[in-house]
Amino acid sequence: MSESTSTATTEPAADRPELKRVMGPGLLMLFVIGDILGTGVYALTGKVAGEVGGAVWLPFLCAFVVALLTATSYLELVTKYPRAGGAAVYTHKAFGVHFLTFLLTFAVMSSGLTSASSASKAFAANFFSAADIDPDRGTWLVITSLLFMTLIALVNLRGVGESVKANVVLTCVELSGLLIVIAIGAWAIAGGDGDTARLTEFKTPEGDSAFGAVTAATALAFFAMVGFEDSVNMAEETKDPVRIFPKVMLIGLCVTGVIYVLVAISAVALVSPEDLNEGSTPLLKVVEAGAPAFPLQIFAWITMFAVANSALINMLMASRLLYGMSHEKVLPGPLGRVLHRRRTPWVAILFTTLLAFFLIGFADLAALGGTTALLLLVVFAIVNAAVLVLRKDRVQHQHFHAPTVLPVLGGVLCVYLASPLSGRATKDYEIAGYLMIVGVGLWALTWVLNKYVFHRTADFDPSHIDPRGPVN
Repeated sequence: MSESTSTATTEPAADRPELKRVMGPGLLMLFVIGDILGTGVYALTGKVAGEVGGAVWLPFLCAFVVALLTATSYLELVTKYPRAGGAAVYTHKAFGVHFLTFLLTFAVMSSGLTSASSASKAFAANFFSAADIDPDRGTWLVITSLLFMTLIALVNLRGVGESVKANVVLTCVELSGLLIVIAIGAWAIAGGDGDTARLTEFKTPEGDSAFGAVTAATALAFFAMVGFEDSVNMAEETKDPVRIFPKVMLIGLCVTGVIYVLVAISAVALVSPEDLNEGSTPLLKVVEAGAPAFPLQIFAWITMFAVANSALINMLMASRLLYGMSHEKVLPGPLGRVLHRRRTPWVAILFTTLLAFFLIGFADLAALGGTTALLLLVVFAIVNAAVLVLRKDRVQHQHFHAPTVLPVLGGVLCVYLASPLSGRATKDYEIAGYLMIVGVGLWALTWVLNKYVFHRTADFDPSHIDPRGPVN
């Protein structure tokens, strides 16, 4: 699966500073797995069960297949162009349309906001479970979510430097919670306590079919599989990325796919789909049903730790993308302002936090997860198209080559799952539409200012945008 025109190095250009290559196969594997694990499976397993019924494992399996197809496109592109930047760089290189590149970059940022907002709601729900408090969930969940997002903003303002070692610790914590669920499910099923008959039951509302239920649930379950695409931004910090990226990303995806299917099987065998769909702590119910003696507070804290990590990473990414786009003069200049001492983009942080407040207040957990999946499915569809367009661009080194049928099939499935044909909720399109209106408004404002006030044109190079932002 590789092609070559001649032997050449993958070193960056002489005028472009090189990042330190510190990640080998093991650390990259943990990065991929840790980035995928998190809010999706911890918070939305119940919502997926509410869509499809007892066969909740099937949408996770379908989401894994779609993610795997798209991953082959990312692998061809990251080994062909082993540099940071991700989807924005590939889109800009393939189509050269400034507005399309901007919208795609803003969509990635918006997916971070919806993901962080869903994580904040999951955090609040698990906080009350850990503290053994049962308040009026309608009001206090929102208030606690807003307070948690405020704390994230304060940490973001103070400055957080991402490190590979921290990611290793967080990944181990996230993984431990899911392995606990799998172990409890296996023990209960082996002891005859689980109801495995539910695994083949489909929820088919009047006028719908099993196929429709599965596709609607897959459109939501896809939220749990996203994150692998972030690893391409680590290409310049990975040792020999052309050689190790394909094996590591594919193994990482397969590991998480197996874990998610096993978690889904354990969940529905121990708790009915109707009960799983109630509330925002489905896996906590699974632990309680399968191992009543297990200290639930410990599992609730594990879940809180996992989703808090997801929220922080996504808010860091969102604010830094706005900072980067402002620096490239495709967003208003004030979004690029930084604190003098902390060197953090405070205007971008405040702006993204306000958008997150709006999402927390006016969207439920399922809608936030569905919107995240919708935005990234659109991004993935464009990436699958970009890899085919860029086949005409030859490079002077060996790289991964995806069989043409894989990006074609991946693109078609991404478009289908993002379309109303999949049974996707109308609320997903509404939230995504509002976010894109904000993005287009910001782009238009900047265009007017650049053309008529500052008399300059923007030369947007998305490869200059580093989601990690300024060094803190």
